[in-house]
Amino acid sequence: MGPRPLKMYKDPSRFSDIDIVRRVIEGDVNAFESLFKRYQGHVMKIVRKRVPPYDVEEAGQEVFVRAYQSLSGFKAKQDFEHWLSKVAVRTCYDYWRKAYRSREVPLSSLTERHREWLEGVLADQSMDSSDQKGVQHEAGELLDWALGKLCAEDRMVVQLVYLEGLSGKEAADLLGWSVANVKVRSFRSRKKLQGLLKGLRKG
Repeated sequence: MGPRPLKMYKDPSRFSDIDIVRRVIEGDVNAFESLFKRYQGHVMKIVRKRVPPYDVEEAGQEVFVRAYQSLSGFKAKQDFEHWLSKVAVRTCYDYWRKAYRSREVPLSSLTERHREWLEGVLADQSMDSSDQKGVQHEAGELLDWALGKLCAEDRMVVQLVYLEGLSGKEAADLLGWSVANVKVRSFRSRKKLQGLLKGLRKG
C-alpha cells in the first residue's frame, strides 16, 4: 500500500520539503504540487532574469518538469531551494544553448549609461545594489544587443558573475561547472565584450 495522498491531510504546508520529496518518490505524485506552489515564485524570478519574456512561462514549466524527473537524485542533506535554483539556472543555460537566437538592437539606441555599464564590466568592477538598480534597465537593453553575440556559456557567465555579482564558486555551483571553467569563460567573455566596446567607441 502506497503513502496516503498528501492532499488528504488538512494542512500540506506543514510538511517540510524533504518530507514532500520523499512522498513523491514513494508514489504520491500529487504531492509535487505542494512544491510547485511553494517555489513557483522563486523559480519564475530566476527565469525572468535570463530568458526573453515571451518564453518565460514555458521555461518555468520546464524547470519543474526537470526537477520532478530528477527528484530521485536529490539528497536529503541538500537544501531543496538551492537545488531547485541550480535546476532553474541550468534550464536557462540550455535554453540559450539549444535554441540560441540573436536579436539585434541598433547602436544608436545605446545610451551613455549603456557604455558606462559595459566599461564597468570590462574593468571587472562589482556593482553594489544601488548601482545595480540604477542601471538595470540599461543593462537589460545592452544584454539584448551585446550578449546576443555571445555563445550560451559566455552569456551565462556574464549574467551570473558580472551582472549579478556572484563569485566564481557560486556561479560554478549553479551551473554545475568547475570553478576553473567559469574563470576561463569569464576571461573569454570579457575579451569578446572588449571587442564590442571598441565598436561602440567608434560609433
